[in-house]
Amino acid sequence: MAIADVIKQKSYERIEYVLHRHAFTFIPIIILFIVLASIPVLVYLLINNLFPDAINGPVGYPLFVLLGSIYYLSMYLFFYAQFVEFYLDLWIVTNDRIVDIEQLGLFSRTITELDLFRIQDVTTDVKGLFPTIFHYGNVIIKTASSNTHIVFSNVPSPNHVREKLIQLSHEDRKFHTGGLD
Repeated sequence: MAIADVIKQKSYERIEYVLHRHAFTFIPIIILFIVLASIPVLVYLLINNLFPDAINGPVGYPLFVLLGSIYYLSMYLFFYAQFVEFYLDLWIVTNDRIVDIEQLGLFSRTITELDLFRIQDVTTDVKGLFPTIFHYGNVIIKTASSNTHIVFSNVPSPNHVREKLIQLSHEDRKFHTGGLD
């Protein structure tokens, strides 16, 4: 996905960061996928050992294949939806603004823009053993408005991103106030 397809970049604007969620945060979905994929195999082995004639019959085998196919297709659809949501959640930080692109399911997307000079507070939130070890966490950006805040969820190096956002915000505020800040 090209950034030019997502945002209309201004002539003086340069992209500082394109942030995605940390890859480690997708591992629980992969583990869930593996566990769910093994369930029909275990059910088949269990039924085949307890009731060998039930699956091998003229009705049992096609029914088992049909139910297994429906199960696997549903599971793949769930996994694909989770992957799309993980991959297409995107935060673009330029020297002028922040663009928050949040994928909500397969067919829904929310895009929020925030000018850097409007930033009042930038906070990082790193909770837990794995986020601490693998250096990922949330970056919360607040403005003076009570309804506008952006959260970068599970991004790598949140403290570095916070420091850079504060620096970019000060530079952009100087630009918009004519250096009076």
